[in-house]
Amino acid sequence: MWTSGRMSNAKNLFGLGISLYFWGLMDLTTTVLSGSARPLTEGREDNLSDKLHQRMKRSWVWNQFFVLEEYTGTDPLYVGKLHSDMDRGDGSIKYILSGEGAGIVFTIDDTTGDIHAIQRLDREERSQYTLRAQALDRRTGRPMEPESEFIIKIQDINDNEPKFLDGPYVASVPEMSPVGTSVIQVTATDADDPTYGNSARVVYSILQGQPYFSVDSRTGLIRTALMNMDREAKEYYEVIIQAKDMGGQLGGLAGTTTVNITLSDVNDNPPRFPQKHYQMSVLESAPVSSTVGRVVAKDLDEGINAEMKYSLVDGDGLDVFDINTDPNYQVGIITVRKPLSFESKKSYTLKVEGANPHLEMRFLNLGPFRDTTTVHISVEDVDEPPVFEPSMYFVEVPEDVDIGTTIQIISAKDPDVTNNSIRYSIDRSSDPGRFFYVDITSGALMTARPLDREDISWHNITVLAMELNNPSQVGSVSVTVKVLDVNDNAPEFARFYEAFVCENAKAGQLIQTVSAIDRDDPQEGQHFYYSLAPEAANNPNFTLRDNQDNTAWILTRRSGFRQHEQNTFYLPILISDNGRPVLSSTCTLTVHVCSCDDEGMVMSCNAEAYVLPVSLSRGALIAILACIFVLLVLVLLILSMRRQRKQPYIIDEEENIHENIVRYDDEGGGEEDTEAFDIAAMWNPREAQLVVKNRQDMLPEIESLSRYVPQACVMDNNVHNYVLAKLYEADMDLWAPPFDSLQTYMFEGNGSVAESLSSLQSVTTDSDQSYDYLTDWGPRFKKLAEMYGATDSSGALW
Repeated sequence: MWTSGRMSNAKNLFGLGISLYFWGLMDLTTTVLSGSARPLTEGREDNLSDKLHQRMKRSWVWNQFFVLEEYTGTDPLYVGKLHSDMDRGDGSIKYILSGEGAGIVFTIDDTTGDIHAIQRLDREERSQYTLRAQALDRRTGRPMEPESEFIIKIQDINDNEPKFLDGPYVASVPEMSPVGTSVIQVTATDADDPTYGNSARVVYSILQGQPYFSVDSRTGLIRTALMNMDREAKEYYEVIIQAKDMGGQLGGLAGTTTVNITLSDVNDNPPRFPQKHYQMSVLESAPVSSTVGRVVAKDLDEGINAEMKYSLVDGDGLDVFDINTDPNYQVGIITVRKPLSFESKKSYTLKVEGANPHLEMRFLNLGPFRDTTTVHISVEDVDEPPVFEPSMYFVEVPEDVDIGTTIQIISAKDPDVTNNSIRYSIDRSSDPGRFFYVDITSGALMTARPLDREDISWHNITVLAMELNNPSQVGSVSVTVKVLDVNDNAPEFARFYEAFVCENAKAGQLIQTVSAIDRDDPQEGQHFYYSLAPEAANNPNFTLRDNQDNTAWILTRRSGFRQHEQNTFYLPILISDNGRPVLSSTCTLTVHVCSCDDEGMVMSCNAEAYVLPVSLSRGALIAILACIFVLLVLVLLILSMRRQRKQPYIIDEEENIHENIVRYDDEGGGEEDTEAFDIAAMWNPREAQLVVKNRQDMLPEIESLSRYVPQACVMDNNVHNYVLAKLYEADMDLWAPPFDSLQTYMFEGNGSVAESLSSLQSVTTDSDQSYDYLTDWGPRFKKLAEMYGATDSSGALW
């Protein structure tokens, strides 16, 4: 079988059978049989044909067709022709085609063997097809020749433009970069055959973005083309790159892409304060660390290049104020470092510096990268509470200090310019026992009750200071009072001691070891001295030995103790301490005589065992107890009858009315009344009586409390101390009236416009007031009506 085609076939002849093409100088046909081809001649003599066969007896491979892609004609595209040497042209040979695209892309005329393409061919989709051809007997279907395989290759044309598969692109380059700095490389892909012509040869060019950027025509690398590009002037650039095939020649296809280029920031702009002077104000009561104001230095850069560090570099308030940097907003926050005082200093001046902490060496010539501004701060006055000097007090007071003694002067002042007067008081929650008193004007802290170190050794009180004109302004100070010890407690036994001595005890035998305690706490430590009391110094039964270690031994002086003679001894022991003055106490040791065994173990200490009859029965004990109970009942009955006799059975209401009238003629002292009260008694309290009288049921007058005050409570001639002492005695006296008598006197006397406010002498004045209505109130008010001269309806006095 041989094939023939158009120009593509001729090309194949040059490649595979060129010797045959130039040798024959005639039309050539090729018979394809089992992979070999054979040339034939037409219109020659048979001897020429034989001669040709004799000289060209060789085999070659010629099994390819070429066809151009993208055929746009209306008729099917002719590809080539198949022909068998057995075909006589009578239609007895049938050609069939199988393989890739057979019947779909390619068809064959089964009579002539012509092959046509019936679909558009695209090399980029499929570059070649492998097909098989065979000649059959049309009548019998028997193969006339073996099946032959051939290839149809699609020949490329420039039908695809370059494409940027990764576009659009995003890139960045630092601002102020040198010319030629690489930005990004773009790549375009052409689907045409790179091995055939220039269809896939791409050339790059820049359509938009000049004169800022350039592109390498061969590699597609984009570079900066202009120096000193400033981000603060223009930050974003849109560059359009074109890729054109055919080496950029006329008629080539082109594709474009967009490259978005951003200039990244560098630290090329120094910070600058928009104001060279700031004016701020702050209250003098502003707490430490409170904010005064904010300053900000502008920097055209961004990110880390715009970070700021603020500091105070000069001024008269460096130790009073501080400045911190807000990392989020890059502002300087001025805060209070120390307490302010309008009275001490009314204004401050600060010099604030803002600087970039991150610098780039190649831009230092654009600096300096720091700037300064001046801040004026005014301190505003506020009404402040009183301030104590010092801020706390520590006082040591002996516990035997007299009542009313001044132990400390508490001092406070108004820090404001007005310097208001101060009034002092004690926060009673800090002194619930009311041991202390503070003078309201002088601030003198005094004792108001006796102090006892053994009860309370430390007092922590709070003294308040209040402005007289503005009571809401209150200051406070802590006063710590340490009560010092004095020797005011005598030593005593550490516990209750009860000793036992055996009847068979020998002289000099130890029966008890005693020790003592003392509530005092002397600095040199406790030391006790033991001895027998004077009345027992020559005790014939027992003796005492002081061990000089705060203990003492009790020893027997004799032997031969007998329970039936005396079963209990009381031994008085004198214990003295080493304080100043020396205090001592007498404690009694009880010693029981007991019967013991031979080893000294106590068997019995009850003397009744020797005197009580053994035959006393349980019934006798019950009878004795019953008699005692009957006697107790009789005593209680007698006492109850006596109490009932003292109570009256009939109450005379008429006789009891006058009991409710209290007469008094003691008019309070006005400004000119100098006889109602003798103040000399307060200035000379030694006249007070020492004997405390028992309270009676009815007293004609309330006696002066000075009679109840012992001489020991009077400390000095100070009236204030004397009143404190009387107050303490009144609180502690169980026989004093259980109420407070408060008498308030307004402006009275002859010099008063209102004259006397008392009604004691109003009965002597001429008054038209009538008390006749008292007669209508009944018998209960008869005596009252008689006192006011009221008459009944008959005109007679009641």
